[in-house]
Amino acid sequence: MAFLLALIALLFVIAVVLAMVAMHTQKDREGAIKLKRLEAILKAERRGQGSLELRLLRDELLSTVPLLNRFLLRWSWPARLGQFVSQAGWKIKPAKLVLISAVVGVGAYLVAGLLYPNPLVALVIGAGAGFVPFAALLFTRSRRLRAFEKSFPEAIDLLGRAVRAGHAFTTGLEMIAQELPEPLAGEFRITFEEQNFGLPLKDALLNLTERIPLVDVRFFVTALLVQKETGGNLAEILDKLAHVIRERFRILGEVRIKTAQGRLTAAILIALPPVLVLLLKGINPEYMRPLFEDPWGPWILGTAAVMQVIGGLILWKIVNIEV
Repeated sequence: MAFLLALIALLFVIAVVLAMVAMHTQKDREGAIKLKRLEAILKAERRGQGSLELRLLRDELLSTVPLLNRFLLRWSWPARLGQFVSQAGWKIKPAKLVLISAVVGVGAYLVAGLLYPNPLVALVIGAGAGFVPFAALLFTRSRRLRAFEKSFPEAIDLLGRAVRAGHAFTTGLEMIAQELPEPLAGEFRITFEEQNFGLPLKDALLNLTERIPLVDVRFFVTALLVQKETGGNLAEILDKLAHVIRERFRILGEVRIKTAQGRLTAAILIALPPVLVLLLKGINPEYMRPLFEDPWGPWILGTAAVMQVIGGLILWKIVNIEV
């Protein structure tokens, strides 16, 4: 047990050192802007065949530490994690997020190991604490996408009015970036800058669908690309698209009202077991002591936690109706 604690402490120190190195080796703002523009071009090239030279340049920087960056490039999941970080609006490298999660998880494991003699309990607590940064990432990403989706019809209306007034389509994109709030303004600013610096408009719009993985955005880009190929009244197309998106929001609001009781019931059922455990441990510690000191207690708690997570996912799937 002492050797295991020493090994974990060593890993904790290594993770802290790597995190500090990553924090102090960030590139300047100008370099980050250039890298973002190059990544936009590389995303466009991924959708085409591309030459061998371009395929060799597709690797994106996952960490400012060269050794760690080369290590992460061996797998595909760091690139996916980088997309989630970008969609959440965080200015952080995927490797740094992984290091933060490792530091938090190992630190929580060491603290829990001092409080609870059973290593299984400490391991569960450490794993849960290590997942907290990723949970924060998912929550921030979901909230940012909802904010984008909420303001998206206004952007389409503004673009339609700009086209109807005689402005170019790209000028309408610039107006959205200047007039509307974040995160919608920032994403359309990136799209405008990409095409303004030479990227074809089609590729800039497809990059927007990758940064914002929403059905409404895909409808918007598909309608624009079809109109560009076949022609038609762009202002009328944008008006109808905005109307369809607003109708989806109206139906979604009605569905949320009708499922409010089910969502409340699901929240109560999910929160009831851990709340009861904490209350009973505070009111009558002797009654709950076997769950933490008996050899079978941690296994029972771990099984209950796994079943609780599975039940919560099933309940969330039932009450979360897609529109």
